[in-house]
Amino acid sequence: MKMCYLLYSFLPALMMLSSSPALVNGCEFHQSVCGAQAPGDIIIGIMLPCHRKVSALNDRIRPDNFKCSNFDLLAFMKSLAAIHVIEEINAAGFLPGVHLGYMVCDTCSYASKALQNVEHMFAFNATENLQCNHAEFRPKVKIILGAMYSEVSISVAKLLNVYMVPLLSATSSSPVLSDKLRFPVFLRTIPSDTHQTKAVAKLMAHYGWDWVGVVYADDEYGKAAFQSFVKDAGENHVCLAYQEVLSHHSDYEGNMQRIKQVAQQIRSSNAQVVLLILKVELVDLLFKELIRTKTSRTWIASDGWSRSRPLGHLDGINTIGDILGFSFVAVKSESFDNYLKNLKPTPGGYNHFIEEYKNLRFNCSTECFSANPPSYCPTPDLLTMKSDKACHAMDPQEQNDDFLTEALDTSEAFSDRLAVWATANALKTLMKCNGSSCLGEINFPPWKLLKELKMINFTYEGQTYFFDKKGNFVNGYDLIMWTQDGEHRKLHRIGRYHTLDEQIELHEENVAWLSTVNATTPQSRCSESCPPGSFKKILNVSCCYNCTLCTEGTYSDAPDRIACKKCPNGTWSLKGWSRCKPRTESYLQWSDTHPIAMVTAAAFGIVVLIATLIIFLVYRDSPPMKRAEVRLSCVMMFGLAVSFSSVICFMDKPNVHLCRARQVMYAMGFTLCVSCILVKALRTFLAFLPFGQLRYRRLHRLYKPPAIIIVITFLQGIICLLWLIFDSPQIDNTPPSLQSMKKVIQCCQGSTYIGFGIMLSYIALLAFISFLLAFKGRKVPQEFSETGYIIFSMLIYLFVWICFIPVYITNREQSAPVQVSVILVSCYGILFCHFLPKCHEALWGSNTDTLEMIIRRATARENSDPDPERHTDIPRINTISHNNSELSMSSKSTRRLQTESLQTLNEDSPTDVIMITAFNEKEYIESLYARQERTTIKRRRSISF
Repeated sequence: MKMCYLLYSFLPALMMLSSSPALVNGCEFHQSVCGAQAPGDIIIGIMLPCHRKVSALNDRIRPDNFKCSNFDLLAFMKSLAAIHVIEEINAAGFLPGVHLGYMVCDTCSYASKALQNVEHMFAFNATENLQCNHAEFRPKVKIILGAMYSEVSISVAKLLNVYMVPLLSATSSSPVLSDKLRFPVFLRTIPSDTHQTKAVAKLMAHYGWDWVGVVYADDEYGKAAFQSFVKDAGENHVCLAYQEVLSHHSDYEGNMQRIKQVAQQIRSSNAQVVLLILKVELVDLLFKELIRTKTSRTWIASDGWSRSRPLGHLDGINTIGDILGFSFVAVKSESFDNYLKNLKPTPGGYNHFIEEYKNLRFNCSTECFSANPPSYCPTPDLLTMKSDKACHAMDPQEQNDDFLTEALDTSEAFSDRLAVWATANALKTLMKCNGSSCLGEINFPPWKLLKELKMINFTYEGQTYFFDKKGNFVNGYDLIMWTQDGEHRKLHRIGRYHTLDEQIELHEENVAWLSTVNATTPQSRCSESCPPGSFKKILNVSCCYNCTLCTEGTYSDAPDRIACKKCPNGTWSLKGWSRCKPRTESYLQWSDTHPIAMVTAAAFGIVVLIATLIIFLVYRDSPPMKRAEVRLSCVMMFGLAVSFSSVICFMDKPNVHLCRARQVMYAMGFTLCVSCILVKALRTFLAFLPFGQLRYRRLHRLYKPPAIIIVITFLQGIICLLWLIFDSPQIDNTPPSLQSMKKVIQCCQGSTYIGFGIMLSYIALLAFISFLLAFKGRKVPQEFSETGYIIFSMLIYLFVWICFIPVYITNREQSAPVQVSVILVSCYGILFCHFLPKCHEALWGSNTDTLEMIIRRATARENSDPDPERHTDIPRINTISHNNSELSMSSKSTRRLQTESLQTLNEDSPTDVIMITAFNEKEYIESLYARQERTTIKRRRSISF
């Protein structure tokens, strides 16, 4: 209590501080923050967004002054309306002996900026904030007119509640502000949006529009107005087809994409009437997108944009459809229009906003119209206000014209002028003014003015105005229609909404519809009767509904069902079905075309194998069959036959045993076949490629075909066994898709697919090793080896299985037929590459195709080659290595090594590719070595030289 007394003793000093501009480091904040000011006995604060946004807001990290951009002509004109009325009141002596001043601060459409304005208007300081109460708070600014948007007014009103400074707005219409418990200082010279939404709902009901869409902003104004409309629409049996929300920040980076989505929703909906509760900037962006996509609807405008002249001058605005809306009562003022045509600051004050406007209008800046304008140039929409005489004016600040009266609807400022007159009438009562003087105190606390404002009742322009108990004017709305005016639109009043009796006064003779044939009234009604397969989805409390398709697993068997029924057990339905049916099972059935073709291909492959086996046995003594090794080929045929047979296990309804058998049969059969191919490739690699004597002998000890085949196949068997034990293939129990009536019965290759992957990877590794060995010996003549066939068959296998992996992963429902196709291609690749050519040689080949002829052909090719460097490659029976270490090998040791290798291979494999026993081995080897030695001597000479 003692502290309060001490603080109260300093009240005169605090009043002096609060009534003078705050100075920080020599900076007068009134002048730096507020753009216009005129002195007076009583200061009226004016907060309007003369700029549309705050620049670089995302980069703000220090409490610096806000930097505003995008000059707003409409808000600028409204601030001039308030200034003009203040000057008129002073000139008329409405308050004898009292001179009104003003301070205009720019909110930049941002609540934090508005709060900063309040701070500088009242010049708050630390001492003032320590007062126990603010009953004697006496700032120079007694009232604030504003703000323009409800979002800003809500923030400012919460702060002013502390000091009970009245906030009088001419445009903030959010119903939230009518709550006097939360906002006791807030008043407005317009009705609340609760009346506007009632008027809109009644207008829709009048024309029978019971199926409409709504697009609103996510700010306080938009959300509150939307909630109010939902309630009023239900009471008038109007239903919402959709409701879309847009960010109230027009420069939000994702807003354009969101606007395109909303435009698409408008186009796709059958609702022909759309209510837009948005700011002008958002409507501008939305209309441009709708004009671009040639979308026409009947639009209901909220008070935020219903009188916007720039929107009426958009290119293509006549293609947008009919536009109706409710706006605040608007009355033109001829004196105000004349004031706008002769703009100049109030004597004794300043107005930076007028200076900025005149610079935009009359300053010569031809460089801003170039292809690459400098950064200081205004935005393109502001460049459109540049005067044609700008570059002929000597001083832009001395210029004036009628641009503002032509570009803007000056009647929109009527509510702003009303706000000043309401303030003046309250001041007249408070200060007890008569015809000659005002007897009351001039430096009164603001709460006294608030008290008088709530009780005023005055007449202006022949109309009586007063505030209701919620602080709102009850002057109603004008119902306007945008009629065609050449390529643009103009506003035409077609009625009025009276807030007291909540009735619409409509002049039908003034209504002219543009979007319908013969100017008939547009229609927008709810859907007709919902057919079977759908149900009625109630949107609101009204009787209007959407026909919504029944979801998967539900159905409706009669029209106009309230809800869909669930399908009984064992049945299913797709979206929008009127009955349920059992799901069909999907697998490779014997009767289907695709399985028949695959089984036929497998059977044909087995028949070809049998025929090939017969040919191999009958012609087993012929040179082609001896070179093909009949016994090894028979093992390969057996492996291929098992692989072909595995296709049968893919047919019919799968079970656990078939799932396991199909994979094991293919794995073991194809591994056996590939192991034989690996042996053939290894044989050629060891026999025809040069090695040192010691290295050759060590490698030759490893060449044991039966052991290699058994070990390789046994390892695959171990892999399959471990797979079956730890992660065995099972029936896939994954439930079918909700959008499918087919239940795919298929096998899954275990829970992790690791065993399946290792099995395939093992075969692929064997195929890749065979390919590498064959590729190493690719220059050996085909008469001595099958490297070409091995390379081609292994490439086919690797290619088809590499393609199989992504297809198998992405299309699980077709995994079985895909794997069967790959198995067939792999098997046929080996069949065509390894067996059919030998059968052709045995059946139709020349009987004189002996080893001597082969040698002679090889010798002829070698002698005809002009490049001696190539002689070491053909034939590759005893090619000398290109390494310098190998060149030192003597011809004698080379001859001995080759002879031993051939003899050893002959002993190990009686049917080896080179049948030495059928010919004169000694002559062949000696002639071949003699030619090889000559080549080696040439190579050595060349190296020595």
